[in-house]
Amino acid sequence: MKKTLVLLFVAALAIAAGAAAQEERRPAGAPRPLEIDDLFAIMSVGDPQVSPDGKWIAYTVSSTNLKEERSESQVWMIPAAGGEAMPMTAKGASAGRPRWSPDGKYLSFTASRGENARTQVWALNRLGGEAQQLTEVKQGIQSYEWSPDGKRLLLVIQDPSPEEVQRQKDEEAGVRPVRPRTQPPWVIDRLQFKQDVQGYLDRRRNHLYVFDLASKNLRQITSGDYDGRDPAWSPDGKQVVFVSNRGPEPDLDFNTDLWLVSADNTDMGKTMLRLTSNPGPDTNPSWSPDGKWIAYETSTDVKNFWYATTYLALIPPQGGAPQIVTQKLDRNISSPRFSADGKWIYFVLEDSGERHLARIAPGGGEFTRPAAGFRSVNAYALGKDGAVFVRVSETTVPGELHAVEGEGLRRLTRVNDALMAKLQLVQPENIHFKSKDGTEIEGFLFLPVGYTQGMRYPTLLRIHGGPVSQYEASFNFEAQLFAANGYAVVMTNPRGSSGYGQAFSQAIFADWGNKDSEDVLAGVDYAIARGIADPERLGIGGWSYGGMLTNYTIIRTTRFKGAISGSSVSQVTALYGHDHYQRHYEVELGLPWQNREVWDRVSPFWQVEKITTPTLWICGERDWNVPVINSEQMYLAMKRLGRETLLVVYPGEFHSIRRPAYQKDRLERYLAWYDKYVKGAGETARKP
Repeated sequence: MKKTLVLLFVAALAIAAGAAAQEERRPAGAPRPLEIDDLFAIMSVGDPQVSPDGKWIAYTVSSTNLKEERSESQVWMIPAAGGEAMPMTAKGASAGRPRWSPDGKYLSFTASRGENARTQVWALNRLGGEAQQLTEVKQGIQSYEWSPDGKRLLLVIQDPSPEEVQRQKDEEAGVRPVRPRTQPPWVIDRLQFKQDVQGYLDRRRNHLYVFDLASKNLRQITSGDYDGRDPAWSPDGKQVVFVSNRGPEPDLDFNTDLWLVSADNTDMGKTMLRLTSNPGPDTNPSWSPDGKWIAYETSTDVKNFWYATTYLALIPPQGGAPQIVTQKLDRNISSPRFSADGKWIYFVLEDSGERHLARIAPGGGEFTRPAAGFRSVNAYALGKDGAVFVRVSETTVPGELHAVEGEGLRRLTRVNDALMAKLQLVQPENIHFKSKDGTEIEGFLFLPVGYTQGMRYPTLLRIHGGPVSQYEASFNFEAQLFAANGYAVVMTNPRGSSGYGQAFSQAIFADWGNKDSEDVLAGVDYAIARGIADPERLGIGGWSYGGMLTNYTIIRTTRFKGAISGSSVSQVTALYGHDHYQRHYEVELGLPWQNREVWDRVSPFWQVEKITTPTLWICGERDWNVPVINSEQMYLAMKRLGRETLLVVYPGEFHSIRRPAYQKDRLERYLAWYDKYVKGAGETARKP
C-alpha cells in the first residue's frame, strides 16, 4: 500500500513538472490546456425566469470557492434584448429559485440568512431597497410558487422533526433549550427506509401550504402519510394540481398520480380529486392558459420502470381519459409547458446524444424543434409575448442562456467566456460504429491536445452512469482534462442509454454487463481501427453504473492496463435493504431469496478472480445510492488475490462527491492512476 501511494505521489509530481515545462514553451497569451483547478473557476447558469413584461430574464449563477471549501449561488438579471447583466443578490449568502411576482413588481428567491437559519422566501422590490423576508416557517420551505393574483404563495413544507417541535415549544414557553448528549436512535417502520443524502427515512412528509402575504396566515391544504410535490396553480388561482403516491403502500411501487385540491381547502386535503390512475409515474404538471387542460409527463410501462419511455400527456382538470400526445415518439420528454397563447406545448426532448427544445400542438401531430442541433438544452423559459429562452451547453462551452430567434439562437449570458478564451479545448468528434452483434452505437471521441495524425495515443474508455442516461453534446470537464493530459478519450452510449428508444434502453434489463460491455468495447476497437488508440495503453473507468460496467468489462477482458471504478456494485444481494434501490431490484431481478441465480449473475464479486487489471476503487463514506461496502468488497478480494489495487473513501461524502477539496483529490488520483498504469514510461504518443 505504501509503495503504491509513493508511486502515485511521484506520478502526480511528474504531472506538475510536465505542466510547468509545457507552460514555459507556450507563447505569451496563447491558450493553455485545461487544468484541474479550472473546474472551480467554471460557473453554472440555471433556472431562467422571464419577467411578466418580457423585458428581463432572472437566473442563477453558481460558483465554487476551492480555498474556502464552499459553493454558493447568486440571482442575476439580464435584459431579454441583450445587454449587461446585473447581480440581484450579494455574494456570501446563497440564493436560488428566482420567481417574478405576477405584476412584475417583485423578484423573489429562496435563501437562508443568519446563523442556523432555514430556507425562506425573500423578495426584492424592483424599485429598489433591501430584500424583505416573506416567510417565517420554523423548519424552512422546500419550494414555492406565486399565485396568479400575486396575493398568496404556494409552499411545499416538510413536517418538522421531533427536535424542531420541542425547540418551538421551549421557545414559546421561554425555556432555554438543552442539547441532548446522545443522539436518539433511528426507529424504522417504513418499507423504503433509506435514501442517499437523507439517510434513514422517517414518517415526516412534504405537504402543501397556502401563505397569505397580507395576513401572514399559513394554511395547510394536504396531509396524511404521503408526500406532495410539483404543485401548480390553476390560472384562476382556485385550484392546485400536484403529484403524490397515495396508494395503500407508497414505498412498494413507482406510481405517482396527479391530484387536484382547492386552494381554499380547509380540511387539510381530505377532500381532493384524483386525476390520473396510471400505475406508473405521472409527474410535472402544467396548466393550459385557459385552465381546460393539464399537461404532464407519463410513463405507462410499469414493468420496465426507468427503461420505459416518458411521454407527454394531457388530461382535463375534471378528470377523464388522458391523451398521450407523443405516443408515436419513441423518445423521452420532460418539462412540458404551454405557450402563453395555448397553441403549443413545449418540452425538452432527449434524442441520440443531444437534448433539444421541441414543441407540439395540444391536438398532437408533427412536432418541431425550435432549439436543436449538436448541443444540449436542459432548461427553458417562455415569455407572455411568445419569446423563448433556453440554457444551452455545447461541447466546448458550458451552459449559457440564449434567446430563440427563428431557426437560430442569440447568446445572452457569457459567464465563462473569459475563462474559456484562455483554454485550449478539444472539439470532440461524434462517432458511430457497430457493436459485436451489428447494433449501431453512438459516441464521442476526444483527441488529445496537440494530436498528430499517424501517432497512436494512450486511450481512456469512460462510461456514463445511469444506466438510463447518455453522454450528450455538452461540455464535459473530465474528458477535456484527460485530453489536456495527452489521452484520447472514448465516450459511448451503449445499450441501456436513454436517447435511442425504449428497446435500446431495456436491452440490458436484468442482464447488466452483457450487451452493454460489448458496445463499449466496440468503441475502443473503433478508435484502434482509426489508428488513434494504442492497443497496448488502454484505460477504463466510470462512476455509479459507469463503475459497474467497468467491473463487468474488466472481468470480460484483460486488455486494459488500468481501471478506475467509482461507487460501483459488487455483491448485489448484500445491497438489498442496505441501499435505496429495493423497489428497483424487486421489479428487475425479483426477490433475492426466490431468484438467487439472477442476483448472483449480475454480481461482479463472484467473478472477481478474473480481474487482473490494476484497479482503483473510490466511493463516498455515506453513499446510500451505491454504498461503500461494494468498493470495500472488491478491493479486499483483489488484495487477497495479490492484484494491484487501491481503495479511496471520502469521509462524510454521499454518492456525488461535493466537497471541493475531495473533487480535486479525485481528479488528481484519476490522472495519477492512469499515468502510472496506462500511459506508463516513454512518450505520450508513439508510431503505430
